[in-house]
Amino acid sequence: MANLADSRLGRWAQRVQAAALIGGQTLVHLSRGKIHRRNTIEQMHLVGPDSLGIVLLAGVSIGAVFTIQVAREFIKYGATSAIGGVMAVAMARELSPVFAAVILAGRVGSAFAAEIGTMRVTEQIDALYVLRTDPIDYLVVPRVLACCTMLPLLTELGLLAAMLAGLTISELGFGITRYEFLDSVKTFLEVRDLFCAAIKGACFGGLIAAIGCGWGLTTSGGAKGVGQATTSAVVTSLLAILIANFFLSWLMFRSVPTL
Repeated sequence: MANLADSRLGRWAQRVQAAALIGGQTLVHLSRGKIHRRNTIEQMHLVGPDSLGIVLLAGVSIGAVFTIQVAREFIKYGATSAIGGVMAVAMARELSPVFAAVILAGRVGSAFAAEIGTMRVTEQIDALYVLRTDPIDYLVVPRVLACCTMLPLLTELGLLAAMLAGLTISELGFGITRYEFLDSVKTFLEVRDLFCAAIKGACFGGLIAAIGCGWGLTTSGGAKGVGQATTSAVVTSLLAILIANFFLSWLMFRSVPTL
């Protein structure tokens, strides 16, 4: 049992190194302008429009639930003027980027690992080398670009959906006028928060794509190996998102504003 656990941990560490190497190679290829445009557009459609519905639905759900919990407590202490602003800041800085990334990791990251893993075990990756086609150019770079460009957009749209849901719940459920809610948002939310949300989305997108592709390219063991690689890729992506979110939040928001 201990040997099995050690072998799995060693395999996971190797895949982490492979994903880091793939991320570095992707940056080098991008700096050289090596972009497969048709594949990039196809992956952008998969990551963006095909994922939009579930991101908006998640944003509405999170915004509605968050408003119910916050409004209940703030009304108790007579702080209704802060409900919209607190919700906007929380959604923009943390909840919207993280939840959009989690959805993308489960939907798109798993697809990357499964698709490329299947190509690996069926020797289609070797065929690309025979045809003098670099898998990094053909498979990885388009997916990284798609995730890094589409996830920030999904994050902002999810934030908008959450805000609309929060405004509706505040007005219909707690009697807070839309003008009071929006004035609170204007007071608390800064343009910088929206930029930070987009930056987080781009970073999370790069992690999801690099891990999904890295796990796919290191797949072995036939159909069973593809399933294991897909599951491991999703779990690792979620861990990477949470860890990266801590460091990004520390860098972006640790300073205390002066009055």
